[in-house]
Amino acid sequence: MNENKIPHTKNALVSFSEAIENVADKVSQSVVSVRSKTRGIGSGVVWTSDGLIVTCNHIVRKLDELEVSFSNGKSFPANVIGNDPYSDIALLKIQANDKNDSISLIPIEIGDSENLKAGQFVLALANPYGEYPSITEGIITSERSSLGGGWWGGITNNIVITDARLNPGYSGGPLVDVEGKMIGLNAAYVSSRGIAIRASKIRNITDQLAKYGAIKIAYLGVVTDEISLPREVGAQLEPSQEEGLMVLSVEKDTPAKKAGLLLGDIIIGFDAQPIANIHDLRRQLLNQDVIGKSVKLAIIRGEKKSEITITPRESSGSN
Repeated sequence: MNENKIPHTKNALVSFSEAIENVADKVSQSVVSVRSKTRGIGSGVVWTSDGLIVTCNHIVRKLDELEVSFSNGKSFPANVIGNDPYSDIALLKIQANDKNDSISLIPIEIGDSENLKAGQFVLALANPYGEYPSITEGIITSERSSLGGGWWGGITNNIVITDARLNPGYSGGPLVDVEGKMIGLNAAYVSSRGIAIRASKIRNITDQLAKYGAIKIAYLGVVTDEISLPREVGAQLEPSQEEGLMVLSVEKDTPAKKAGLLLGDIIIGFDAQPIANIHDLRRQLLNQDVIGKSVKLAIIRGEKKSEITITPRESSGSN
């Protein structure tokens, strides 16, 4: 071994260690515990300076009399002001215990979660017990933003996949880049992979939760299932497409029924956007601009592509 390289290596490791410490110190002030008065259950992230906390819906649905605790020892009661079980996101609001107990919050800084690369170094933080946050590290293992199988509702898409080990209590904590900017919300640990909801999706969901207390979504009135298109049919589409949504049922007195959608039709496009799976369709229906607007629904009927006009209406349920 070349002994001349040892000091350089040591300095590099020291610098790396100090950089991680700095990121941990920066982010930890924005990481909280979300618990009931009797037990710790998960983590959360300070979203705004006026008391909004983002966490996972699967955490708060198990709790009553919520309490948010900080690493400085302070705890505050909190209420759920909105939640979306499909995306596993919940928005909380904390309140001062009394007039003399002020809340000084430092929101987490949001990073770019749309241009992530495999191999990118990340840190995951948690604070399930209201003490100094714990931290683990890893890399982004895939640039994919979705998982197949539908194993957990809407967090199968718009996700970050890492090898960071997420122990119990990490759900609801932030996944950050090397600058300490949040790129995801830790949600699950599956098959030795950490799953986080992308920050860009969280921003869209929380904007609606803060304003309406729920997600406003366009409603069609159909039950569908994903299906592979016959090769000769998919090849005729421009651009070509391999999958779509087969209509299994059409409910009475719904936009789909009024538009003439039939059992067995295959939905392949909505408002000029391709639809290959249920997540594609939901993403389009989350756009509030389509509520009450006449849009083109591209379908395959009898192995031929056609279009029908449909006018979605507002719903807080499924589509």
